[in-house]
Amino acid sequence: MTETRIDGDRAPDGWDALAAELDLWAAAGRPATLWWRDDDATAPGAALDRLLELGARHDVPVALAVIPARAQPALADALRGAAVLQHGWSHANHAPLGAKKCELGDDRPVEAVTAELAEGWRRLSALVGPALLPVLVPPWNRIAPAVSAALPGLGFRALSTDREHDAAVPGLAQVNTHLDPVDWRHGGGFLGTAAALAGAIDHLRARRLGTVPDRPTGLLTHHLAMDGATWDFVDRLLAVTAGHSAARWLAAPAVFAHRGGVPR
Repeated sequence: MTETRIDGDRAPDGWDALAAELDLWAAAGRPATLWWRDDDATAPGAALDRLLELGARHDVPVALAVIPARAQPALADALRGAAVLQHGWSHANHAPLGAKKCELGDDRPVEAVTAELAEGWRRLSALVGPALLPVLVPPWNRIAPAVSAALPGLGFRALSTDREHDAAVPGLAQVNTHLDPVDWRHGGGFLGTAAALAGAIDHLRARRLGTVPDRPTGLLTHHLAMDGATWDFVDRLLAVTAGHSAARWLAAPAVFAHRGGVPR
C-alpha cells in the first residue's frame, strides 16, 4: 500500500498521523478520550515501579489487570493508587492442543470457570480493597460467550479485551484496548511505531465519524514483557497525547462508570 504524501515529498510517520487525527478532534471541539490498561501484574518489582513512575511523570492513570491466583500480598503496597481489574483467575491455558490459548473458554463447564472467577474476586478484594473495580479482563483477551453471559450474575459490570464481541451482554459494559506495542506474533519486542499506532488512530477516526460507539480508545501494555524500544514508545505516546489539547486520559473508574457493583 502506498502511503499518502504530505508536505510535498514527505510520507507521514505514525506520530504525524496521530497528531493529525487529534487535530481533527480539537477542530470539532471534542475530547479524544483515552485510557491505559496494563496486564499480568502479580507482584512488586522494577518493571512495575517503572510503569507507575512513567504514568505519574506524565500524569496519566493506569489500570492494572491483576492475576488473582498469583497475586502476592506485597502487591497491595506497590499500587500507588492505581485501579485494579481482575485478570481471569490464574492465567492458565485450558484450550485444546493446537487452539489459541484461552483460560475462560468453552472447553470446561461454565460453572467451573465462574467458580474460579468468584474466588478470584474474593482474593483480590481482600488484597486491594476499594482499588478493585468490578471489571473482568480475560487472559489472552479471549472469553467464551457463555462465560461472558454469566458475568453480570457474578456481579461484574464490565468486560475489557482487545476486540469487540459479537453480542452485547445486558448489564455488561465493554471497553476495550486498541493499541498494543508488543510484537506478539514474532516472539515479542517492539511492534514499530506506525503499526502500533494504527489501531488507535483507526479507532479514534471511527469514533469521530460515528461508525463505532464513542468509548475511550485504549492503550494496552505488559510491563513484564516490554523491551527498551517499547518503553521508549510508551513514554513518547504519553508525552505526545498529554501535550495535545484534544487528548484526555481517563482513570479507570471514569472509563467504566463504576457505581459500586460488587461481584460475589
